[in-house]
Amino acid sequence: MFSGLKRFILWDFPRASWQYDVMVGVILAFMFLTPREWFRDSPKIPKASEIVLLPGTHDGQVFWIEPELVARIPEQERLARVSDILRSTFHKSGTVTRLEPIYDSEQGIEGYMAFAKQ
Repeated sequence: MFSGLKRFILWDFPRASWQYDVMVGVILAFMFLTPREWFRDSPKIPKASEIVLLPGTHDGQVFWIEPELVARIPEQERLARVSDILRSTFHKSGTVTRLEPIYDSEQGIEGYMAFAKQ
């Protein structure tokens, strides 16, 4: 019995044997049937807001904008449309002067930084 346990722990079975196939099945069953809560793995929770007012600079305000909010707006209309969205959301007058995309490590757009002047 001890030698069987030793072979099991050290994975001493040849490929295509029934023992090997059973172990692969056990591993796959563990991977796919284990509840994600056991590993504290949960789906990404959507962010609370699509627009966040960040600490401003001496010449204006800075906003973080989620990429989904800007994705459907054509490039040439983005500044004007984002200005309108910010005015309606924060009830402040101002114009967006710059809209910079922020990229993640894989060059995907993480969001936009909007710089607005009063």
